[in-house]
Amino acid sequence: MNHHSEKINHILEALPYLIKYSGKTIVIKYGGAAMVEEELKASFAEDIVLLKYLGINPVVVHGGGPEINALIKSLNLNTQFIRGHRVTDEPTMEVVEMVLTGKVNKQIVSLIQEKGGKPVGLSGKDGGLAIAEKYLMEVEAEDGKVQKVDLGLVGEVTEVDSNILLTLQREGFIPIISPVAMSKEGQTLNINADTMAGAIAEALHADKLILLTDTPGILIDGQLVTGLKKADIHDHIKSGQISGGMIPKVECCLRAIDSGVKRAHIIDGRVAHSVLIEILTNQGIGSLIEQG
Repeated sequence: MNHHSEKINHILEALPYLIKYSGKTIVIKYGGAAMVEEELKASFAEDIVLLKYLGINPVVVHGGGPEINALIKSLNLNTQFIRGHRVTDEPTMEVVEMVLTGKVNKQIVSLIQEKGGKPVGLSGKDGGLAIAEKYLMEVEAEDGKVQKVDLGLVGEVTEVDSNILLTLQREGFIPIISPVAMSKEGQTLNINADTMAGAIAEALHADKLILLTDTPGILIDGQLVTGLKKADIHDHIKSGQISGGMIPKVECCLRAIDSGVKRAHIIDGRVAHSVLIEILTNQGIGSLIEQG
């Protein structure tokens, strides 16, 4: 097969997926190495712009933990983590919002705009997009009793008004969302980016939720697994084969699946053009979690 035929075959491989996802919404959580390394940042932006021009509606929800940590350190603020969750007091919340909404969000907007897209940056506070309430984390004590731990200004999304996102989509814009929301009492709350992406995917009835990570996907006994159902996930968590930071990611995917999102993926954001590989190729990349 000559070089040109090989290129054509790659394009033809994408054709059924272009037909399948035309006009559909795909929510992508952007984080990890893909937000740090210049080559990966550029390839991610190109993927998002291309999807939009191909008639697919990408919505990006981003994190920004390393940038937040760097500013907190430079300001000599104390920061504490409990089981991977940042305890967020008022000074820390100011830094979180400043970094996520004021800096990181606009950097992503600029990058996608440079590649020819029409991105619009917003947070969960804009247009009443996301309403949240304080999140009390349940922790099992040594005596087996479950205690609720107050993480400060950390929230979980209770309502999403998708109208602003649907309006942007109809007009050809790409929403770029920072995971900050407001309570009904007007309190600004820090939201985990994975769970924010899941809530947005649920509200938009997205066809796919894609979480970019710094791992190949879900690893069981060192091997990448895919095509997982809810029962499989619960079994792997009980056995300890899914543990640590992967647990909230798979739980986020399961909530989205339960709410009508057709497929959820945990993919390796360290691979250039990982979003396109997942959506437009037969093999895909990473781990698929599906209904059933």
